[in-house]
Amino acid sequence: MPIYHKLGTIPQKRHTVFEKPGGGLHYEQLFGTVGFDGMSSLLYHLHRPTQVRSVAEPKNVMPKIAVEHNMKARLLQGFNVPPGNDWLESRYPLLVNKDIHVGLAAPTKSLTTYFYKNADADELIFVHRGSGTLRTFLGNIPFEYGDYLVIPRGMIYQIDFDTEENRLLYAESFHPIYTPKRYRNWFGQLLEHSPFCERDYKMPSHLETFDEKGDFLIKIKKQGYLHEMVYATHPFDIVGWDGYNFPYAFSIHNFEPITGRVHQPPPVHQTFETKAFVVCSFCPRLYDYHPKAIPAPYNHSNIDSDEVLYYVDGDFMSRNNIEQGHITLHPAGIPHGPAPGAYERSIGQKYTQELAVMIDTFAPLMVTEQALAIDDGKYFQSWLE
Repeated sequence: MPIYHKLGTIPQKRHTVFEKPGGGLHYEQLFGTVGFDGMSSLLYHLHRPTQVRSVAEPKNVMPKIAVEHNMKARLLQGFNVPPGNDWLESRYPLLVNKDIHVGLAAPTKSLTTYFYKNADADELIFVHRGSGTLRTFLGNIPFEYGDYLVIPRGMIYQIDFDTEENRLLYAESFHPIYTPKRYRNWFGQLLEHSPFCERDYKMPSHLETFDEKGDFLIKIKKQGYLHEMVYATHPFDIVGWDGYNFPYAFSIHNFEPITGRVHQPPPVHQTFETKAFVVCSFCPRLYDYHPKAIPAPYNHSNIDSDEVLYYVDGDFMSRNNIEQGHITLHPAGIPHGPAPGAYERSIGQKYTQELAVMIDTFAPLMVTEQALAIDDGKYFQSWLE
């Protein structure tokens, strides 16, 4: 997603003297990815961003695995995930592998008493219910129902919620999250046939700059442990920055579905990609318009990937008895397809109002103890007549 963006005040030339109005220097920081080879931004701090007062003993937050080798289709009743306090404390990991952790959260309070940084993973947060503001050291992004929030690894942030009822789907990706290659030219610009474009993004704005000294708690996730570090200055002390590495938001409601005379395969719904998984958005759209088209998807074999579907809204045409917040897992190695009756029921239908998020992983997913607690236990038998 290479887009150049800047906020605040920056010097005319990088890596040069940048004086404060009252004397002294600003402190430059490279915020980069993939060593010095990936996308990066240059940040300018009022204080050195390295001033650590104390480090507490780390806490193990690795998900507890219940099923390591899963071959059972599962339905997880996502709204049964209990509400928690702030965003970090309410996270509920469900399906994990070495590349991605997928989970749900129902935070009731804003994350305001400390700051958070994921040092291992890019974070993708889908907002199912609730609204608020993602506050980062690179600027703020208001969010609402249907927004994807993309937070690069290493980003220091807080989240303010407008209400106590919030439902979020999240993915921690141990690989950088990009837009799909099929929709980009060799410069990285989204092409004309892409189902969305750069003007659809919500970019960081309203750069908050705090010139404060004291004790500022930052919780940092690294290698499955949560580290608590107290810094001597406020982490949001940036006066300006520019570059390509920053958080952004994209609304699922701005995804423009690609349709055809006959059923189109899931890659046309792709919204994000990594080396290890893809994310697709199923949105309201017209059905196939061949006179003998069967709009419901054909049965297909998951040989190379596990398929995770999170049901957001509407009537998902290929399933029966699906509710908001449900998650289905169709594991690699066995076929799956429309629920009984859905194939026939779709014939002659003109459109669908379904809204769902799909994550296809290229490595098998393990099932956590938290996931088993909300598993209906019988979904794998739902194709029996």
